[in-house]
Amino acid sequence: MARYTGPVCRLCRRVGEKLYLKGEKCYTEKCPFEKRPYFPGQHGPLRRQRLSDRGLQLREKQKARYIYGVLERQFRRFFAEARRRKGPTGENLVKLLERRLDNVVYRLGWAQSRAQARQIVRHGHIAVNGRKADIPSILLRPGDEVSWTPRGQRSHLFEEAKAMVGARPIPLWLSMDEGSMRGRVLQEPQIAEMAVPFDTASIVEYYSR
Repeated sequence: MARYTGPVCRLCRRVGEKLYLKGEKCYTEKCPFEKRPYFPGQHGPLRRQRLSDRGLQLREKQKARYIYGVLERQFRRFFAEARRRKGPTGENLVKLLERRLDNVVYRLGWAQSRAQARQIVRHGHIAVNGRKADIPSILLRPGDEVSWTPRGQRSHLFEEAKAMVGARPIPLWLSMDEGSMRGRVLQEPQIAEMAVPFDTASIVEYYSR
């Protein structure tokens, strides 16, 4: 499965703002973006960004890709599916991205970042409705239950997840039993309840040309 393996802080510098891709480290002074909040590369400090409308749309699309850890081809498939569904395309796109298994693991507070959540899933530590699921892009539906596999419960990641429970608020479209470390999808994500850090209208305009 293809994924970006380069330095993630470089992605934040590309778009000119923090995307909080490393979890807790992004909230500390150790965050590289605090020391170099300019475009990456040899001429980064001297580079002046004068973006066209197309460039601004591209930047919003890239922000969404970087945040959810999705490559371009897969992101295009998500957008095509969002456009086929009823309702605003931008909202449909966010709902699809939020329902990914790795994002749900992150939203439940079991991982510090989506990258760590993806690793937890890929290592076979997560089960959906009682069956092991090691594909991060699985889309969950209302009623689906997410839990840790026996192998996952023996890992240090499970202990770290238990220690982090409650550190972040859980979205209203999810629920979790802290005692058994089981989560459940109650309904589809509600865009009004989330602070989406990118402009969905710009993404729709980018792909509509």
